[in-house]
Amino acid sequence: MWPILRIELFKIFSRPRTYISFVAITVIVALIQLALYVDGKNYIQFGMQSLTQGFDIEGNVLNGYLVCFIILQTLLIHVPLLIALVAGDAIAGEANMGTLRILLTRPVGRVELLLAKFAASLVYTLLLLVWMALLALFLSLFIFGKGDLMILKSEEVVVLAQNDVFWRYGWAFLFASLSMVMVAALAFLLSIFADNSIGPIITTMSIVILFTILTTLDIPFFQLLRPWLFTTHMLGWKAFFDDPIPWQAVSQSAAILLLHILFFAILGAWVFKRKDILS
Repeated sequence: MWPILRIELFKIFSRPRTYISFVAITVIVALIQLALYVDGKNYIQFGMQSLTQGFDIEGNVLNGYLVCFIILQTLLIHVPLLIALVAGDAIAGEANMGTLRILLTRPVGRVELLLAKFAASLVYTLLLLVWMALLALFLSLFIFGKGDLMILKSEEVVVLAQNDVFWRYGWAFLFASLSMVMVAALAFLLSIFADNSIGPIITTMSIVILFTILTTLDIPFFQLLRPWLFTTHMLGWKAFFDDPIPWQAVSQSAAILLLHILFFAILGAWVFKRKDILS
């Protein structure tokens, strides 16, 4: 298994397009940090205008923890596309190049090959999130310093002491990793059905966008579906910045995401094992 995984990792990271995601995240994070560094105080004052009328707010409000929270809200919506670029190409790319049939002539079972490719996609996904964490959290802390995290919500203001924030980001990134692994599993599954990577990538994003719309529509029929749509639970990382943390709701969201991952993985293995490989 390990030799096959090394080969698959080499394939992924030897392609220049793999690094598009890392470059894109670097550029977006840098632009947000630059904008907040230059004009962040006006942005904070405008957002807290109604709050400052009744309270005196002191301290470093525009700190690295708040900047990281803003970056995550902006980026985690778009990261699924970056993940689909690689996961959606895992099987379909081999079929498009005509190398999938050659791979299956090796003394390796179809399931083992599929697991190695899926594991390589997961490694890419987790490395992408680690890179995001380094830039969004640690670089923001270096530039803007530490301070209490103040989060403005529609009906309340949550203030977390600076010594009570870092561990929350650890859990938040772990939950975000679970969400992105689910997207990778979906793109990987769709890749098995296609002979061109464009189809799985576009289909993955179309499903994410469609489910997101269904999640936000306030219609009784869609409200019945909402608890079972993975997009309902992908933003569960925000719950770690509530006080107290709703652990039961977070656990339920994590369980539903895990069920989706298992379903996509098992279905993918079942289909690939029975698929007639012609290219």
